[in-house]
Order: sequence, then structure tokens, then C-alpha cells
Amino acid sequence: MDFTLRQVRYFVAVAETGQISKAALRCNISQSSMTIALKALEEIVGAPLFIRHAKGLRLSDAGERFLRHAQQLSAGVQRAVEDMRAAPATLSGTLRIGVTDTISAYLMPSLGLKLKRRFPDLSVVLHERERSDVEQAIADGELDLGIVLVSNAARREDIDGETLLRSPRHLWVSPEHALAGADSVTLAEVARQDFLLLDMDEHVHTAKLYWTRHGLQPTVAFQSKSIECIRSMVALGSGVTILSDLVYRPWSLEGGRIVRRPVTDAVPTMDVGVIWSKATGLPRDSEPVRDFLRATLRES
Repeated sequence: MDFTLRQVRYFVAVAETGQISKAALRCNISQSSMTIALKALEEIVGAPLFIRHAKGLRLSDAGERFLRHAQQLSAGVQRAVEDMRAAPATLSGTLRIGVTDTISAYLMPSLGLKLKRRFPDLSVVLHERERSDVEQAIADGELDLGIVLVSNAARREDIDGETLLRSPRHLWVSPEHALAGADSVTLAEVARQDFLLLDMDEHVHTAKLYWTRHGLQPTVAFQSKSIECIRSMVALGSGVTILSDLVYRPWSLEGGRIVRRPVTDAVPTMDVGVIWSKATGLPRDSEPVRDFLRATLRES
């Protein structure tokens, strides 16, 4: 018995929403049809993909592994459709774009390729800088656009922009950690654990804000500028962290597993956006690029 792409799409929808009802609404099918499709997929895979609990569903160990393959399959199909549908745009010249290190590491490899395919005659020159430096370079006319974490951005009067993607933050733990079996956790529970703090793209400042807002302070066992180090330490059970879904991967470089759990307290999303000079507006002929970024990132 073979599975279908439709079943994979349904599975991803349930994995992302955690509820049959929300996934069915997203996929425009009935809840009973969604349930039947998932049951059939689990029979094909030969393992339960979800663990049922009072508030919905969460991925089992097998489900976490299957999700990685399902996302790769879905992304491959989407790329194939885009290649067939999207005719290259006749846009030329040079566009100077500033990006921060998070954007550079987790979005630009694929986004840069998509930009090249969509605008083959456009020379896109990327500059990786701190967010404040990107803003200043745009104000000074040294850069045309910036792709940054706008959730960190100071409200400068000379910079305009648009939020393109809001990525939720979750607790990351190893499968053997005591909190791994919880449906959700509070920041107070996290504060009692060894916390691994990522020092990248102003994350320390962001984390301090939401911890302080709740009158709590994490027990920081280690602080690192390397997300791969943090990822490996979480997988090894050396501590826990709270990071966004944009940078999540269910395994470390060594092959150790990482699972996510929702945090019940209000933790801000990590917002990605495009910025430009308010004085000059969007650079000439860059509207198609802005529109392309909007459509591409909102599908991420």
C-alpha cells in the first residue's frame, strides 16, 4: 500500500496545528476524512505518528522523524510547481540587500536561489551585518533593502518596512528530558532547568524582555553564539532552550533528537520582514522583489 501526497499534506497540517479540526479547516476537508487519512497513513508507516492528549495531538518519536521527510517531500513538490508556473521576470540592474546572521543562515540559501530563478537578470548583492548596521546603511543609501528580524528593530522614523513571517517560539528539549512528556510548560518550570542561551541576532535582549515581563529569570548554564552548539547540547540533555520554529531542526549534527513543547506564558514570535528607506520609498523597480519575498516567506 502506497501513501499519497494528499495524505502527506494532511499529516503536515496536523503536525503544525496539533488539532484535527484546525488541520481539516486548513485543508478544506471534513474532520472524519482527516482522521481516516491519518489512520491509513499510520498503517502504511507501521507506527503511530501522533500521541493523543486532552488538547489535541503531538508528534510521536516516529512522527518527528516522518515530519522531516514529509516537509522535504512537500518542499520538493512546491519547488517543482514553482519552476513550472513562474516565468522569469524581466528585471535587471543591481539590488543591494542587507541581511542579519539569522536570515543569512536559515533563509538565504534557499531564498537566494529562488530570487535568482525568478529574476535571472537581476544582480542581487548580499551584505551580512548587524540589524542596526543594516538600518543605518539603508538610511545612508548604501543598501536598497534589508531582510531582518523586525521584532528586534528599533522604531526609527527614517525606516519603513513590512512583516513577512511570524515564527512562534517553543521550548526545545531532548526526548529523555522530564519536560518532554508534558503537553505544555510554563516559564516558571523552564526557569528551574539548566537553560542554554543563544547569543545571536539580539536574541539575548529579546529573551531578557519576556523573562523580565513575567518576573522570572532563567538559570543560564551556558551562553553561546553557535546555534549548532546549543542544538547539540539540548539533544544530549545538557539543558533546554527556547527558540523559534524558523531555526528548529529535530536532530543535532551528531544525530541526537530534539523535541518541541509549547510554552503557555506569552513568549513573542520571531518576526522576519523587509525594510527600506522611508525618505526614498522602495527602490526603483524593486516592488516585484518585495512582492516575491512576501509571497515566498509567507509560504515558509
